[in-house]
Amino acid sequence: MPHAAPSRDIVIVHSSDLHIDHDYTARLHGGDGTAGLSGVLSAARAARADVVVLAGDTFDCHRVPIDLLDRAAAVISAAALPVVLLPGNHDPAVPDAVYNNGALAAVDNLHVLGVTHGEAVVFAELGLEIWGRPHRDYGDMIPFERPRPRSTRWQIAVAHGHYLPVPDRTIRLRPSWLIGDDELKATGADYIALGHWNRAAKVGAVAAYYSGSPEYAGTVNVVRLTPAGEVAVTRAALDIAREPSAVD
Repeated sequence: MPHAAPSRDIVIVHSSDLHIDHDYTARLHGGDGTAGLSGVLSAARAARADVVVLAGDTFDCHRVPIDLLDRAAAVISAAALPVVLLPGNHDPAVPDAVYNNGALAAVDNLHVLGVTHGEAVVFAELGLEIWGRPHRDYGDMIPFERPRPRSTRWQIAVAHGHYLPVPDRTIRLRPSWLIGDDELKATGADYIALGHWNRAAKVGAVAAYYSGSPEYAGTVNVVRLTPAGEVAVTRAALDIAREPSAVD
């Protein structure tokens, strides 16, 4: 029997494509490559979020300075919120991934799919499961190739890839990591948190949303799961300084 959910709204904050680095992203924020992360987690605390979902490309790559990883770890730890991170195509769950290094590996409230967990994290007290197939290398893959049976009252699916209503995977030169309408529907999830696009968008006929990146979208998605079974999705503005050229 699925785990029961509490008789109150459950709040999830969804973001993606933070691209934490010491180069391009850092220059957008006066040298602080973790500014987007800080903004997302501040917005989550303001929304009284129960969980934060980062849907891929949290880090721009795995070749970043140790002091930057230490800073990111401190920001996540200080937020005192559960953070579920899905590795994306820029930061896949490879053996030398940043998630296995130093301070990040010691952050108790950071749950990395494919690293600290398999493909799912269950929050039994919330009646909530968050699942997704992490990128495990730099090659192509189908993010929702295998739907996951539901075991909780609420289920959120997470993926990092490119949405096309009807993907044609026979074409050699094409966008990779494709996600189609049939695959979205087959998840059966209450909300689908997507990453890979810099802009925020709803796609398909189900509750599937890209959050967009902090710099381009300037917002996070705030998802409310109500006791009545409703899923309400709004966007909350981020309080981070952005270069004008970073806004679409």
